[in-house]
Amino acid sequence: MTGETQHSDANAGAPGSAERLEALGLVLPELRAPENAYVDWVLDGTSLYLSGKGPRRPDGSRRTGKLGGDISLEEGREDARLAGINLLAAMRDALGSLERVERVVKILGLVNATPDFTNHPQVIDGCSDLMLALFDDRGRHARSAFGVGSLPNGMTVEIEMIVRILP
Repeated sequence: MTGETQHSDANAGAPGSAERLEALGLVLPELRAPENAYVDWVLDGTSLYLSGKGPRRPDGSRRTGKLGGDISLEEGREDARLAGINLLAAMRDALGSLERVERVVKILGLVNATPDFTNHPQVIDGCSDLMLALFDDRGRHARSAFGVGSLPNGMTVEIEMIVRILP
């Protein structure tokens, strides 16, 4: 990420507001309850820890495959953006309003990739750019992005996040 992201179309409304979501054309999905022993989020003081989310579409389907194989860089970026939308839904569930986000602190992005694929950061930019567009400078964050040999159910990306919230 170069730090120079275009998001002038999102200047409507306060960062994280319903107006900003609408300006970006975002509709947040309803959360599906986790199927295992973990939870979608943990709120600890002013820190919100979000479990990894994949690119689940509203109908429950996901693209599967490997970047560098049958999935293009652009498709991977789209999937990272969709994972970001699912993370926003978990934030809203935890906080009641995205306007309580003081700062996106850290993003960890995993990319299901072939061994020779090296553009992991460009894939996870799909999520990072979304956070910057929605939250302005409050969306600027530390980040790690790397490739893995597989992800659950063959999904293309999985992203987790740490957020600091307003009291």
